[in-house]
Amino acid sequence: MRITNLLSLSSPAAYCITVQGRVDASWYDCFDRLSMTTSVTADGVTVTVLHVEVADQTALHGVLMHVRDLGLPLLAVTYVGWKFEA
Repeated sequence: MRITNLLSLSSPAAYCITVQGRVDASWYDCFDRLSMTTSVTADGVTVTVLHVEVADQTALHGVLMHVRDLGLPLLAVTYVGWKFEA
């Protein structure tokens, strides 16, 4: 079986990046294609999901560096496709 349409390092893609804690709304100014949802789990833990579209893997690593700089624990990075559906 041959797999086609593989994601490459230079492919645009959309990701959900989940962190523990609340991300400040000023993050909207850092990225063109970003939305966020914040919720509280049943255990009372605040979790923020960043929905971000990036031009390539280098841009994704840039977003992850910003997450690291926030000092919030990274819980998950999930590839969700080529772009978010409206």
